[in-house]
Amino acid sequence: MAVEIKSVVKGSPVSGLNVRAGDILVSVNGHDISDVLDYMYYSAEIKTELLIERGSSLHTILVTKSEYDDLGLEFETFLMDKKQSCCNKCIFCFIDQMPPNMRETLYFKDDDARLSFLQGNYVTLTNLSQKDIDRIIQMKLSVNISVHTTNPELRCKMMNNRFAGEKLDYLRQFSEAGISMNCQIVLCPDVNDGAELERTLTDLGNLMPNIQSVAVVPVGLTKFRDGLYPLKLFDKDGAGKALDLIEKFQQEFLEKYDTRLVFPADEFYITAERTLPPAEAYEEYSQYENGVGMLRSLIDEFERACDMAEDDEIKLCSTSLATGELAYKYICELVENAQKKWHTINCRVYKIINDFFGETITVTGLITGRDLIAQLKGKPLGDTLLLSTSMVRRDDMVFLDDITVADVERELGVSVRIVENDGFELFDAISGN
Repeated sequence: MAVEIKSVVKGSPVSGLNVRAGDILVSVNGHDISDVLDYMYYSAEIKTELLIERGSSLHTILVTKSEYDDLGLEFETFLMDKKQSCCNKCIFCFIDQMPPNMRETLYFKDDDARLSFLQGNYVTLTNLSQKDIDRIIQMKLSVNISVHTTNPELRCKMMNNRFAGEKLDYLRQFSEAGISMNCQIVLCPDVNDGAELERTLTDLGNLMPNIQSVAVVPVGLTKFRDGLYPLKLFDKDGAGKALDLIEKFQQEFLEKYDTRLVFPADEFYITAERTLPPAEAYEEYSQYENGVGMLRSLIDEFERACDMAEDDEIKLCSTSLATGELAYKYICELVENAQKKWHTINCRVYKIINDFFGETITVTGLITGRDLIAQLKGKPLGDTLLLSTSMVRRDDMVFLDDITVADVERELGVSVRIVENDGFELFDAISGN
């Protein structure tokens, strides 16, 4: 696939050579380029030869650079073609549970393996061919895989895709080729838990040492499920049984492979009303983005920040903080402990009920602007309202419902500060720094 060059980055290895916007990149080091992976892989060498088409003529451009340095060519899209959409209709898919009339991009189901390598997205493997697998193995890429179950028949049922079961063979191929894999399991009560989860964890353990980590996360259900597969949430007993099984495997894997390998999401501990494990139980927090260890990390960072702070660093300030139901109790405890130590800290913590998606959605990252406005209107908010960065799209500070941070500020009459999911930054924010 030849692709048009949109621009050349100033000061890049290609800058100053005979390459310009509008040229067509035909090949790199003699290899055709089908997408960004080919481009990055074949241009990684110190000496790189580009074949450029300009009008009716072809030009060879020789580039010398440091190994793995980017050439400096920019294209219409990051991937150099369109994103690959999901071909499944999973029984637990969150996008199928979205309300109508939201922005179009929120309904796009991404299942693009290239974004797994480049941005850490998880993919089901169902839209990959053997040719794709061979390329991944050749390039020695690591892969993030949504497994859910290693029972082929059950995987077909859960994904509503008759090919989903046979694609599990790609796990074996990756393992035999030494490809590193991170895996995730969305756990649904009475579907892939219990004996099925035991089977899945056993099978993934047999792929060691090439499985790096496995996250087990509970299914999330909104109020928009009319006509969808009948699923239920984990209750206290079900969450406890899931934890017991996972922790049994953790101990076995730790003894056999020197890693716990499988990690349950924080929500399981909260639902089961159990104490969060210590930091060492999460090892390197490899599944942090899946909600595994987020609360433990936040608590430990906040407490270290509190221990390290000097009295003269704590300012007289009045703030408020809005969070989801899942983290509310833990955030309250952190703030209360800080206020006991420094009476100049004045921070009110508010629990936001998710009316937009339904009260069963308790995570902070799915709180919308309209729920914030409706539930905080008229409340004492101090000088600054603190909100987690997980609530907004970073590039334009927009919530899922297209309400902006500026809208919230105007409606509530308070300045908003977006805080990273980091205990040190949270402590700074409530202490006026």
